[in-house]
Amino acid sequence: MTIALTAFLAAFSALFSIVNPLGGAFIFNEVTAGRPAADRRMLAARVGVYSFCVMIGALWLGAFVLTFFGISVGALRIAGGGAVALQAWGLLTAPEVREARKQEQAESGIGPAQDVAFFPLTLPFTTGPGTIAVCVALSAERPREAGRAVGFLAGVSLAALCIAAIVWLGYRSADRLGVWMGASARRTVARLMAFLLLCIGVQVVINGLHDVFGEFVVRTTQE
Repeated sequence: MTIALTAFLAAFSALFSIVNPLGGAFIFNEVTAGRPAADRRMLAARVGVYSFCVMIGALWLGAFVLTFFGISVGALRIAGGGAVALQAWGLLTAPEVREARKQEQAESGIGPAQDVAFFPLTLPFTTGPGTIAVCVALSAERPREAGRAVGFLAGVSLAALCIAAIVWLGYRSADRLGVWMGASARRTVARLMAFLLLCIGVQVVINGLHDVFGEFVVRTTQE
């Protein structure tokens, strides 16, 4: 239970920071303003489902795929944590740049609603390369013991499900959120979450460095 709760909290905070469903809802509201309400609700539901599929796939299979290519867990943690930290630093220092890029990605979605739900509204707008990098980095934290691994996977999977549900609810209620929350409050929340994500990325890198150099240090000390 403890490992599942710990995994859930770490994954939820990291994924919430990088996906930023509240910020995405504002942009979703702008780029779908001309569509009927039924289309907007359908798009919100499909993006939520597709986002969950992207996140769960990266969380469950990301580490396995990289391990298949001979990449060690330590290297995976260092690279994944570094990528997460860089993403977080960009969000922390210039969130408006990310918002502008996301809006440009979303506005490229023209045509019937069912044709744009996955691309570009899910990938890369909602769950893009940054989200996948976070999921892979989280996947690298999976314990090696079978019992603890099950708890870990349950926790991160529940976190992905919660984020997908928030995406669905946020996009579905995007017009009302726009009235309730202003741009200034949105950016403040985004910066706070970005700082938390930066800390998570650095911690993953530290864990990777421990994997790579810890055994070497122990052997050197014993000698």
